[in-house]
Amino acid sequence: MNRLQNVFRTGLLPVIAALSLAGCGGGGGGGTPSTSNQLVSQSTTSPALSGGSVSTSPTVSSGGATGSGSAVPASSGGACVPPTYGPTSGSLAIATKTCPAGTQGQAYAGCTVVAQGGVPPYTFSVVNSSSYPTLPEGMSMASCNGQITAPIIGGQGYYEPMIQVTDAAGNTVSSQISFSIAGNNAFLETVFPSNSIFHHRVDALPVDTSPAAPIPSAYASAHIRVFFGDTSGAPFPNGIPVISVPASQADVPVSTTLYQSYFTSGPIPDYAPIEGTATSAGGDRHVVVYRQGSTSQPPSLYEMWQGAFSGSSSTGWTDSSNALWSDTTSNALTPQGNGTADAAGLPVGPLLVTADEVIGNGTPSDPTGVIRHPIRFTLNHMLNYWVWPATQTAGVGSCTNSSGQVISIGQELSQSSPPATCSTSAPAGEIYRLKSSVPNPSCAATSPQAAIILTAMRDYGIILADNGITGGLIGTPDSRWNDADLACLSQLVLADFQPVNVSSLMVSPDSGLTQ
Repeated sequence: MNRLQNVFRTGLLPVIAALSLAGCGGGGGGGTPSTSNQLVSQSTTSPALSGGSVSTSPTVSSGGATGSGSAVPASSGGACVPPTYGPTSGSLAIATKTCPAGTQGQAYAGCTVVAQGGVPPYTFSVVNSSSYPTLPEGMSMASCNGQITAPIIGGQGYYEPMIQVTDAAGNTVSSQISFSIAGNNAFLETVFPSNSIFHHRVDALPVDTSPAAPIPSAYASAHIRVFFGDTSGAPFPNGIPVISVPASQADVPVSTTLYQSYFTSGPIPDYAPIEGTATSAGGDRHVVVYRQGSTSQPPSLYEMWQGAFSGSSSTGWTDSSNALWSDTTSNALTPQGNGTADAAGLPVGPLLVTADEVIGNGTPSDPTGVIRHPIRFTLNHMLNYWVWPATQTAGVGSCTNSSGQVISIGQELSQSSPPATCSTSAPAGEIYRLKSSVPNPSCAATSPQAAIILTAMRDYGIILADNGITGGLIGTPDSRWNDADLACLSQLVLADFQPVNVSSLMVSPDSGLTQ
């Protein structure tokens, strides 16, 4: 959700960069494929095709007819080599529907898209359309044999890109192929110190009675809407992805085009996942990268809004705004009024709910984890002020002091010395907890993932982080989520939550340190 209120995943933009694989010669009378039928991927180069990278030897049927043939993928020193085709008959078709699952941050086992019928050889490509996602970030597909590989998978969640095959006679066929990628986000639990407000329980704190604090009455009946999951956003991954890179990850240029910029270069790999993938236009396209620490540098968090990879490491990335926490072992907040990659001036990644923290040492069907932070959520409009630990806002309305004077908008409000009146409510950064008087929905008894999130809503609350769809609860995309389980959360309405006064914990408005 952006600072101007985006509708979740509406309108999409063509891929910023169609990145090419080394061309491969045609075989069996096919000639050399057009460069337009090469690679669409987040990778700048094609990974070498080793003899052990793809072990499948698909059978090429003749569109269901009696004739048959075989297409055995070949490899040769990293060059794209077309397979040797046997006789085929029948109409051109794509036999592959699903590729093997994978895990973010690991090498991909590989997948070969199998074409059949028509006139071999075939040229394989990923359709560049706003209606479909890219391949999972990090993956690339060889245009001459349909082999999909990734030295490192950057993406997470469910992807269903449209694959197109063109035969030697110029006939084309397209079909969606699904990929399920498990996230690898446990590192987020250690971002910021344990004494940070971002890791402090709020279940025992007093209610915030400020007129600025409540959920606006117009939103009170709105249900929680779960904007993360497995296939619930199909064909796109549903949620904001996050990736960890090593301390040695090379910096690349970053150019910011609209709002504030904290960095002009950063360790953003070409396989960094993009919210909604690179084809997302109306979405926020958040890019969140955590760089691990070393003996010579602390861990750090880089976040971009509307990030786009240029197609080359030499030119790097562009974004519309970005933010940097250069030492995540510190409690330092971003400067007051300066903004970040969301409207509230908060970090994005550490406030997402992840499958890793919910599952814990258990399994997706029997999770045992604990969430120890407030969870990001959105409203259609927030109040045009913020409260600690937020540092910025992009809202509406105003408040007055005890003398009846309007308090200048776009500044921090004090929970300990609240305004006298407000024309609306819900400032950026306000934490709301699930009321103790509200029982868990009955579905929680059979929805173990949702039950863990409900506990977090009581203990740590939800934090107003951005403009967007009212009641939007934000997490990471992940194949381990159970969408039917998570749907239990939609039984809650915003009237079930109450604002929390955290002012007794604040040491400084510029620090997340609690006392």
